[in-house]
Amino acid sequence: MFPELQPFGKILIVVGIFIIIIGVILLFGDKIPFLGKLPGDIIVKKKNFTFYFPIVTSILLSLVISFIIYLFKK
Repeated sequence: MFPELQPFGKILIVVGIFIIIIGVILLFGDKIPFLGKLPGDIIVKKKNFTFYFPIVTSILLSLVISFIIYLFKK
């Protein structure tokens, strides 16, 4: 119908799938046992203060997302 809009349609589909994946992670994230509790995640607990920085979890999620994007680009 509109061949010049085909790339835009593909982008919308990929963005939609990405939003669905983020929604599922937010909905069921607390039920995934290793998410946010990997060795190397930084947790500092004080009397009235807790600092939490999930650096290893962030690196792992970055690698997974990069791999998924790599598969889509092929």
